Amino acid sequence: MSEGAPAPQPATASAPEFETTSGLEIARYYGPDTASVSPQDLGRPGEYPFTRGIQKTMYRGRLWTMRQYAGFGTAKETNKRFRYLLDEGQTGLSTAFDLPTQIGLDADDARAKGEVGRVGVHIGSLADMEELFDGIALDKVSTSLTINATASVLLAFYVSCARKHGVPPAHIRGTVQNDILKEFLARGTYIYPLEPSLRLCADTMEYAFRNLPSFHPISISGYHIREAGSDAVQEIAFTFANAEVYLKEVLARGVPIDACGEKLAFFFGCHNNFLEEIAKFRAARRVWARMMKEDYGAQSPKAMALRFHVQTCGSTLTSRQPRNNVMRVSLQAMAAVLGGCQSLHTNAYDEALALPTEESAALALRTQQILACETGVTDTVDPVAGSYAIESLTSQLEARIREKLGKIRAQGGMIAALNRGLPQAEIQDKAYRYQQDIESGRRKIVGVNCLQTDEGAAGKKEKTLKVSPKLEADQVKKLSRLRRTRSSARAERALSSLKQSARGKDNLMPAILDCVEKSATIGEICGALRAEFGEHHAG
Repeated sequence: MSEGAPAPQPATASAPEFETTSGLEIARYYGPDTASVSPQDLGRPGEYPFTRGIQKTMYRGRLWTMRQYAGFGTAKETNKRFRYLLDEGQTGLSTAFDLPTQIGLDADDARAKGEVGRVGVHIGSLADMEELFDGIALDKVSTSLTINATASVLLAFYVSCARKHGVPPAHIRGTVQNDILKEFLARGTYIYPLEPSLRLCADTMEYAFRNLPSFHPISISGYHIREAGSDAVQEIAFTFANAEVYLKEVLARGVPIDACGEKLAFFFGCHNNFLEEIAKFRAARRVWARMMKEDYGAQSPKAMALRFHVQTCGSTLTSRQPRNNVMRVSLQAMAAVLGGCQSLHTNAYDEALALPTEESAALALRTQQILACETGVTDTVDPVAGSYAIESLTSQLEARIREKLGKIRAQGGMIAALNRGLPQAEIQDKAYRYQQDIESGRRKIVGVNCLQTDEGAAGKKEKTLKVSPKLEADQVKKLSRLRRTRSSARAERALSSLKQSARGKDNLMPAILDCVEKSATIGEICGALRAEFGEHHAG
């Protein structure tokens, strides 16, 4: 042994465990004697139960939408980033909003101080939305609005902005997240109590079903459930349990199951366990298809086909050795594509430190483009099909997801479970156990608890994006100018009418649209609804 080489380590008394993040045991060997592939379960691409993907040709016919999440500062700043990403080959926009926009506060609200433009773009009025999409053809680009508690207001801003661009609402394409239940479950950016929050969510969906034929009025999100610490089984099961609540809300309004199912979209995270994540997406498609057909009587194949966006998981990124994150993101993106996603966001390597720089955002986009153009994985449909390991994991995940869904139903459904704090406690327990595994060294994170280097102050050498405090002051001035130049009387009448509508049972979207077009601000609109609905505060 050469001088300075590490001494051999004694053999451990017992063999280490091999399991996925969700606790599925990984066999040493998979083969025809350990895993059977049922033709009924596997099916064909584009056909029920959609295990192999929702289109017959998948990426041979059309690549996934490359939709990089972006937004910071003012609308003008984010418009520049949008244009840059589109010029670099991005094929869809995904908008990140700041905290005041997410919880319905104007830029000059005392509660918004220090938060305007920090974690996303601030959109407080129709004028801001017009500036955000200045020079961008809204009938040509698909836009995702990542917003929940204020989804109805932001969709109204977007619809009105399109009209001013000369684009009829029927021609706009994209998605508004509008998934309020996951805020109560995992994230916390709610405004109103649960019942009126659900009403607004359903109002937005119903309005879009009837008026926006090319727009998805909800993106039911497992991503934030995963980021809060859930495992893959909890992510899918809790997401589908939330979806059942929304389905029942709109079915009660007379929307047919097929019309509703065809417009639902989903949003999942992609974590580090490569094989499990591929299998997770395949199992999710199968569970959803069977649920829609067997439990809800859907007839349309499109209503049974699970359409989903994927974002690589920000919680897996590290501030130590941050450039290692390039590999984490690349492998997660590959898993999402092998799993058959319809659109994808790849995180920038520096997001554990700050919002992405222009350079790191471009590299994240290039990751997708290299995957699409150079790896060959898009040349054939579902290249992992028939893998004994993948098919075994897919079947195990399907069984566990269905089992957990059954438990939620036995508890009275997701609303009853949420009110008792049951899924929240499950997620917290899983997150705690995962962190314990990292701290004990049982789960290896390169650069964090193994293979560390002496970096000094971790991440300090990286050039990060700085959001100038001046942008908040500029936004406040812009808001003040809007209030001086608009017709305050018209805005007040529209807000008064919104309050009146909130006291009844009519769909609130027309009243919200009227407020938007009368130049009412997000804080004023949400303030009017707060006055009628009250606020929710976690117990």
